[in-house]
Amino acid sequence: MQRRLGTLDTVVLGLGSMIGAGIFVALAPAAAAAGTGLLIGLALAAVVACCNAMSSAWLAARYPSSGGTYVYGRERLGPFWGHTAGWSFVVGKTASCAAMALTVGHYAWPAHATAVAVAAVVTLTAISYAGVQKSALLTRVIVAVVLAVLAMVVVLVLRSGSAEPARLVGDRPSFYGVLQAAGLMFFAFAGYARIATLGEEVRDPARTIPRAVMIALGITLVVYAAVAVAVLAELGSAVSPRRGALSEAVRAAGFGGLVPVVERRCAIG
Repeated sequence: MQRRLGTLDTVVLGLGSMIGAGIFVALAPAAAAAGTGLLIGLALAAVVACCNAMSSAWLAARYPSSGGTYVYGRERLGPFWGHTAGWSFVVGKTASCAAMALTVGHYAWPAHATAVAVAAVVTLTAISYAGVQKSALLTRVIVAVVLAVLAMVVVLVLRSGSAEPARLVGDRPSFYGVLQAAGLMFFAFAGYARIATLGEEVRDPARTIPRAVMIALGITLVVYAAVAVAVLAELGSAVSPRRGALSEAVRAAGFGGLVPVVERRCAIG
């Protein structure tokens, strides 16, 4: 492998793994579980993600190879634990991939969600096989589109006359609901581990990977917090766990005509 990726490309790949379908699928059930405690749950998820991300970043800097968790487990604990960690990572990411692909299918073409999901996985696999630079280029486009959609939603909702700051501190959230929200929102952060797998493709990995992990995580936290504030200010604790929170917020804000646009752009993520 050739070391072609700088800090910017690495950050973009990390953002592409975090800011996307995760926020679209996790936000509604998290908000429904925690209500006004969603921001607390988001903060807890961010703290856990930050701790885990820093561990991954420093391990990746110490062992700059493409093996990721397999290499870390093998080098620090032995071959058995390396294999265990590696397979656990693969199984976990397979489940995440399926969940994200089905989310794309649900937003893009609900009547044929499974077929769209399979096509999305095959297409992205082919692009990844073509090389990390092509993946980075596509990821830049996807991240730009998703960020534009999220920014549009936040601005429209917060500038509508129906958004109320008082809804951010309404009913007292339950402790269990906040923990549920934290677990769900952590799922939306989990893509930072993608950066740690780029050890053999990043220039100066000991410096680039830790910086890229923290920059990507920080940007993601700011974006998620803005989206969560907009949704809570518009819907309060009345969020359905089975509907798209962003679409519902846009509709409630009086921009129902933009719901199809939001949903189609969400499919890109």
